[in-house]
Amino acid sequence: MLACPSSSLHGLATLQRHSQPSHFLLSKPLFFPRFHASRKCNFRSLLSGNNRRRSAVRASADSPEVSESVVGADGGGLQPYSVKIPVGDRHILVETGSIGRQASGSVTVTDGETIVYTTVCLDDVPCEPSDFFPLSVIYQERFSAAGRTSGGFFKREGKIKDHEVLICRLIDRPLRPTMPKGFYHETQILSWVLSYDGLHSPDSLAITAAGIAVALSEVPMSKAVAGVRVGLVGDKYIVNPTTEEMEHSELDLLLAGTDSAILMIEGYSSFLPEEKLLKAVEVGQDAVRAICNEVEALVKKCGKPKMLDAIKLPPPELYEHVEAIAGDELVKVLQIRNKIPRRKALSSLEEKVLKILTENGFVSNDSTLRSNSETIAEILEVEDEDEEVIVDGEVDEGDVHIKPTPRKPALLFSEVDVKLVFKEITSKYWRKRIVEGGKRSDGRTPDGIRPINSRCGLLPRAHGSTLFTRGETQALAVVTLGDKQMAQRIDTLDGVDEFKRFYLQYSFPPSCVGEAGRIGAPSRREIGHGMLAERSLAPILPSEDDFPYTIRVESTITESNGSSSMASVCGGCLALQDAGVPIKCSIAGIAMGMVLDTKEFGGDGTPLILSDITGSEDASGDMDFKVAGNGDGITAFQMDIKVGGITLPIMRKALLQARDGRKHILGAMMNSSPPPAKMLSKYAPLIHVMKVRPDRINLIIGSGGKKVKSIIEESGVDTIDTEDDGTVKIFAKDLPSLEKSKAIINSLTMVPTIGDIYRNCEIKSIASYGVFVEIAPGREGLCHISELSSGWLPKAEDVFKVGDRIDVKLIEVNEKGQLRLSHRALLPDTEASPKDGLVEEKTEQSKDKSSTPNVTASSKRSSEDDSVLPSKKFVRRLVSSSQDKPFTNKDKRKKSSNKAVGSVSGEDESSLVSGEA
Repeated sequence: MLACPSSSLHGLATLQRHSQPSHFLLSKPLFFPRFHASRKCNFRSLLSGNNRRRSAVRASADSPEVSESVVGADGGGLQPYSVKIPVGDRHILVETGSIGRQASGSVTVTDGETIVYTTVCLDDVPCEPSDFFPLSVIYQERFSAAGRTSGGFFKREGKIKDHEVLICRLIDRPLRPTMPKGFYHETQILSWVLSYDGLHSPDSLAITAAGIAVALSEVPMSKAVAGVRVGLVGDKYIVNPTTEEMEHSELDLLLAGTDSAILMIEGYSSFLPEEKLLKAVEVGQDAVRAICNEVEALVKKCGKPKMLDAIKLPPPELYEHVEAIAGDELVKVLQIRNKIPRRKALSSLEEKVLKILTENGFVSNDSTLRSNSETIAEILEVEDEDEEVIVDGEVDEGDVHIKPTPRKPALLFSEVDVKLVFKEITSKYWRKRIVEGGKRSDGRTPDGIRPINSRCGLLPRAHGSTLFTRGETQALAVVTLGDKQMAQRIDTLDGVDEFKRFYLQYSFPPSCVGEAGRIGAPSRREIGHGMLAERSLAPILPSEDDFPYTIRVESTITESNGSSSMASVCGGCLALQDAGVPIKCSIAGIAMGMVLDTKEFGGDGTPLILSDITGSEDASGDMDFKVAGNGDGITAFQMDIKVGGITLPIMRKALLQARDGRKHILGAMMNSSPPPAKMLSKYAPLIHVMKVRPDRINLIIGSGGKKVKSIIEESGVDTIDTEDDGTVKIFAKDLPSLEKSKAIINSLTMVPTIGDIYRNCEIKSIASYGVFVEIAPGREGLCHISELSSGWLPKAEDVFKVGDRIDVKLIEVNEKGQLRLSHRALLPDTEASPKDGLVEEKTEQSKDKSSTPNVTASSKRSSEDDSVLPSKKFVRRLVSSSQDKPFTNKDKRKKSSNKAVGSVSGEDESSLVSGEA
């Protein structure tokens, strides 16, 4: 396990592993001058070969250890230094010493015209020891980088967005394994995108920039870290592809590592085979190795001395005491199969160890212990004669009582050290049990899968739901279908608003692990797990043309004991089927673990791969590798390493074992009881898709959207979406309102022909120069006062009033599309021209043949309606085109109160008969 810098980095020495787990000693004593500090160190440690008391604070700016090569001519600052590093088919430019000189480390990395600026700073005084390195990462994309300003009321960047949180996690995860145990100075990495050209993505640059900044700083990381993106276009693997190349790529892989190992991979693909993914990882590892070699050369010139004196580890004697007290009982506790009883037993055993050590004077809760001026090494020099004895020879098996020295009741260990050591001893015994016995805590073999159970249709009012249970991990997945307004809007640097029609939201309440806690905004972990599950399911969804709904999947973890994100994938897949979404195939997800060093416990040295890991196996193991897909390929993957890295052969073995596990899980998902409904819920909204002529879209929208709002209000539908290509989508909760809005839209977009006759039309308004008559829903024309009567008429209101119904004939359509109608042309005493007589004769014949008194067709009208293209689709299964056609063209006409004479296409199902509504 790598826990300190290699000799290739400036001023670092190699650390060796102690006999106890995760305990390291310096192979060579390093004597740095005493540094100035605001206050003394608040904890103690034991360093091999050096028993002198040291202060664990940062080196001051005037430390004589600073290399002269990085001191300016005036001695007051760092010299600017830059280097070009080849990456793929181009170079990136790394600069340091000119911006952010007061930070412990700062760099700018440039690719094309994309610039990322990253700083590393750490506190002067260490925080309380814990098993979690105090590292925080903030990544933010400035809108000014693309020449924009943030939208909304506040014209500055605020809370980081979800996609920025994902990049923060990408930076954090590969750096954390390179940090040595025992270094407790809080470290902060800040990264900003200062310039963005829209072509070179900043996320992989941010990983590399953070790795270089940490390597240049005082943080004692073990090795330099870099990251790249790998795409696959055709059969060509591209390192750091442009955004244009990524549009054609079937793989999006982000990889980070050192010059010798892989630390992190994450990405998604479209059912990519394992061998192609391994090839992409190999290409990415070669690129990372080249970057790391250049970074190490840069660190030798510009790097700061590492804070090796700040590494404080628990004393080795504490490992011996804890193991002697708790060893035998740990073996029994780790055999408990269920999580909660095992957790309580471990907590009880930890308290027992603390109690025994406290009773014997080796542990105190006094906070002044860690600020005592004496080091443990100095105390042990005068206590070598103290031996561990058994009190009266009567103790429980495995318990060792420590006799305190009567001469000097010194307090050797702090309570926090005991807890850290107890956790490491527990991890050691867990590994030993798996390697030696071949059995895990729940009795499974390394490749065993926990029992799987799933229930669909659990929630009657939800559009789709599934309760997926795997062992002690359980996820409730709920699918909601909606219109375009339900899509998630994403504001990006490109300046183009992006709308996601599919998104998955992951929730991890404290109750799922039997704890009480606060409920607030989603954590970074919840955002990351949700995105991983979302990317896993995205390739199996139908296109928007085939299924125009917006899809939201909500995964709530109700029980958790490992692999909750992969349970969200399995539950989400079943819930989509229960909601009637026509997915391409079923997929499943599995989390893989690993015990890297098996020689320590009598193994042959071959890494042991574990399938479907639990929470304790994740915490005590060396890897968390999540893989989603089906038996043919992978859709998404994410790997985190807790050691110095893994190699390609180990990854190949893990991927192949994960494929077998996915096949087993897919088989279990098919046995869901009850099974998914695979049809739309009766509570899901109806969607009708129709095509109109693009130049008619404005008639539907109206001035300022007034017309489309009036249609929604009049018909009772939820929304009406229009697109520039003539596509109209109507969203409604019931069929009558949908049919009414469809009729109104058809009437608005129809193309009237001169000579058409419209019967029983309502007078909507009266003016001094005539009346306005509605020939179809939403479509009006002017009947001039001279066309209202065969004789002279002084005022229209003398004969007609609003609401009266008359027959009219279309006699003119001007260039603005306005209609001129005539009532006089249809009066009995009006002399009809031969042309008009022919029209009336053919009209009567058409009425006799069709037996539909409301609608007749003119002989001069074409057989097809030009306004509405013959394309129509109901998404809800109860409304099919075969059912809709007789309803629209027969039943609807019989109920119509208007009478119109016009031509209607019998073949076009979406065309509107005048007065149909």
